[in-house]
Amino acid sequence: MAVSPPVAARVDLRRQPVDGVVGRVEQALRVRLDRQDLVRKRRSLGGRTDRGTWVRIERRGFERIGSQGWNGTEAAAVLQGVAMPEWYQGVAWREPGEPVMWRADELELLASPSVAKGALVLEDPGLPDVWWPALNSSLDALAGQRTPRIATPDTVTITQEQVTQTLCDVFAGITDTRIDRWVPAHADLTWANVMGPAFSIIDWEDWGMAPRGLDAATLWGNALAVPALADRVRQERRADLECRDGKLMSLYFLSKIVGPHAYEEDPLLAPARKEAERLVAELQL
Repeated sequence: MAVSPPVAARVDLRRQPVDGVVGRVEQALRVRLDRQDLVRKRRSLGGRTDRGTWVRIERRGFERIGSQGWNGTEAAAVLQGVAMPEWYQGVAWREPGEPVMWRADELELLASPSVAKGALVLEDPGLPDVWWPALNSSLDALAGQRTPRIATPDTVTITQEQVTQTLCDVFAGITDTRIDRWVPAHADLTWANVMGPAFSIIDWEDWGMAPRGLDAATLWGNALAVPALADRVRQERRADLECRDGKLMSLYFLSKIVGPHAYEEDPLLAPARKEAERLVAELQL
């Protein structure tokens, strides 16, 4: 018998009517959103408000909400030294009759847009030189924080067991998958979640403790279609990416591209296979 997907997975906010949800958020936060220019993704919405702020709305199934709750954006407001929009207020509710939660957060409206509309980049975004020290300063500051939260990349709680299973399923040559150092991470550091030319990091729902190098590996991996940009990320985050944990996290990211469900038309596939071969060889030394 076929197994039905989780309730949250059966809804795509890019295609579903959202006026009712937007209206509820407007009433709760006492704002008006620009509905003509809503940014619509599969499970989230975003838009400018009439008081010059930004509101992000997300829908998440119970199966993707762990014991630590679901207030990553609000919890991130206490982080020091990290460039991010200021958090003002939020509201959450359960969808009647469904194992689904909604959350909306009102945030500072940033002047710079996302570096890319999607997770990866296919051409050099032409970031100014000052962008890179700002990236380094924020990631270094983040790694120095303390939190009881556990990161949930792709809304899945990251654990040693999960890392081991993922790597062993894809890379037979990797036998020692032990993570030595766990640090606070954004856990979704794609090019859609970093702003430019003025640097900032958005979308903090999934941040928490993670293996060192997760954020650097995510940004690097999503730049592999632009070799010069990937090399710049690797150079700037060398300490994270060249340590053993960072190499494991790089393979962890690459496993999603070169694994059993590899898509031959993926622009990341060829460079990902090359980098995976290099990393496996280095870890076997």
